[in-house]
Amino acid sequence: MTKKYELVLDDTISFWGWKLFRIRALISFGSVEVGDLGGYIQKEENLSHDDNAWVSGNAEVWGNAKVWGDAKVWGDAKVSGNAKVSGNAWVSGNAEVWGNAKVWGDAKVWGDAKVSGNAKVSGNAWVSGNAKVWGNAKVWGDAKVWGDAKVSGNAEVWGDAKVSGNAEVWGNAKVWGDAKVSGNAEVWGNAEVWGDAKVSGNAEVWGDAKVSGNAKVWGDAKVWGDAKVWGDAWVSGNAEVSELGDIIVFKNHWSSGRHFTYTKSNKMWKVGCFHGTGQELIEKAYHDSEKSGNYYKAYVDFVETLERLSEE
Repeated sequence: MTKKYELVLDDTISFWGWKLFRIRALISFGSVEVGDLGGYIQKEENLSHDDNAWVSGNAEVWGNAKVWGDAKVWGDAKVSGNAKVSGNAWVSGNAEVWGNAKVWGDAKVWGDAKVSGNAKVSGNAWVSGNAKVWGNAKVWGDAKVWGDAKVSGNAEVWGDAKVSGNAEVWGNAKVWGDAKVSGNAEVWGNAEVWGDAKVSGNAEVWGDAKVSGNAKVWGDAKVWGDAKVWGDAWVSGNAEVSELGDIIVFKNHWSSGRHFTYTKSNKMWKVGCFHGTGQELIEKAYHDSEKSGNYYKAYVDFVETLERLSEE
């Protein structure tokens, strides 16, 4: 086997009983030229001599960690424990990958992000900022986790899904498709969010709840149990949805064609930018036009009739 680098014995760093050696390229490969100095590794088992894998800058790789394929670890990044970085994956900035974590494919972990435990990041997925992925969590496809977001437990994020801000996804929760979970939102348990659905603000989705389609859950709203929020439904404010009858979605068939939503728990209506009581909705609609007022009044009256029947 032709070695592509050597350990520089007089350029080392030591910490916590570990001694790491700077590496120097013995041949040219990929974007590396012969004689180039790289980052630090503990032993040759940390970095493959095959393909174009490289550790550069002040990056550090130690323990039983392995970097191979065309993977790159650079900047001040750290890879340790039994972690594996392979394929065309990048780990950079101040990012850390440790434990039994695996980063492969075209995945990228950078910034101050941390991937640990048995977590897996693959495909074209990105984990960046101060984001953390740990436990048995999986992030793959074109998914992106950034900001201060956290994905943990057995949670899975994939497709074009995005988890950002201070959002947390954990337990057995799944977020996929073009779904977005942001702000301080939390999705956990066996909950699933997919399609173009959005969960944001301080919203919480848990249990076996499912949010899909173009649905939006935000504010201080809570969706749990076996609840299903889908299509163009909007659940906002302090609404709570836990079963089928907690939400009703209508369609404006007389002018805009848009959907509007009634949530039973707080008796509130969401119509476009409007969020308020039935009476407030009627007043606003009449202000717009008599036709609009008549239609919205009919729907408000209809819902009030339904609630009276259910109480009886």
